[in-house]
Amino acid sequence: MEDDELRASLELLRIEHRDLDQAIADLHAAPAGDELLLRRLKKRKLMLRDRIDQIERMLEPDDLA
Repeated sequence: MEDDELRASLELLRIEHRDLDQAIADLHAAPAGDELLLRRLKKRKLMLRDRIDQIERMLEPDDLA
């Protein structure tokens, strides 16, 4: 993948991550929140965070690596 493609993917992942933040906050605020959905959203958010970290490392590799 080229740097431009990685940067575009990274931006989309960051947007989805922010959207999940909001969805999770909304579910917490709901009087009868769906616990299963909440767990799924949190799991998806963690997977996104891992992918974001991976792409960031690809774009800016460690000097020691």
